[in-house]
Amino acid sequence: MKKKFFKFLSKVNSKLLPSFTKKGVELEKASKLQMAIFAYKLWVTKNALD
Repeated sequence: MKKKFFKFLSKVNSKLLPSFTKKGVELEKASKLQMAIFAYKLWVTKNALD
């Protein structure tokens, strides 16, 4: 159940949230909001793969 939820959330995130790697945003120069979104997407992806 948990894994299915995170996979669904990952698909929703890929549609709604921006992709910083495609935009070429460097993590050293990213704003706090960009870093928060990046960390959130990383957390969702980690839980979807477990």
